[in-house]
Amino acid sequence: MTAPNYQASDFTTALQACMPRGLVWPRDPTAVQAQVVAGLAPTWARHTAANNALLVDAFPLTSVELLPQWEASLGLPDPCAGPSPTLQGRQQQVVARLTNSGGQSVPYFIGYAKTLGYTVTVTEFTPFRIGQQRMGSQLGTQDWAFTWQINSPLNTVTYFNIGTSYVGQALASWGNAVLQCELTEIKPAHTYLNFAYH
Repeated sequence: MTAPNYQASDFTTALQACMPRGLVWPRDPTAVQAQVVAGLAPTWARHTAANNALLVDAFPLTSVELLPQWEASLGLPDPCAGPSPTLQGRQQQVVARLTNSGGQSVPYFIGYAKTLGYTVTVTEFTPFRIGQQRMGSQLGTQDWAFTWQINSPLNTVTYFNIGTSYVGQALASWGNAVLQCELTEIKPAHTYLNFAYH
């Protein structure tokens, strides 16, 4: 069932129908009372439309008017997103932070990046050990056991999307600053994180 979408004329008609009968309650549209009711009706129609939009706006992935409240509760907007992040990017960052349940596995970090709108892979490293690696393998110190790498396209492009983007937003934006900031923030403290772009 969809939410009712009443127009100003619906409110005018309904309020006029609720008025008592008699000479002091004229039904004539040119009467002062009818004009006052007709003047107030657009406000009630706007409130109804805003209330209907609230059903969609309350969910972070589709939020527009309530997005600043979602961001404020999560410590956003993040300076990493730049001075004018896209609406989709802001929504994705809110959802990523809200749904972040924590983890240290490769699938967890790939999934978290996907929630932010990035497609990545993870490379894990190991220190060189005689008898475990082949000839020609890279030599590495013990620190390689705590090093991992995010592999991502050089520029992840976010395109203007009718229905979710807003007027004044760029037709396309790109960059991986949000990916780097978010993953650096949640990486295990004892690890070293590298980013490789291709």
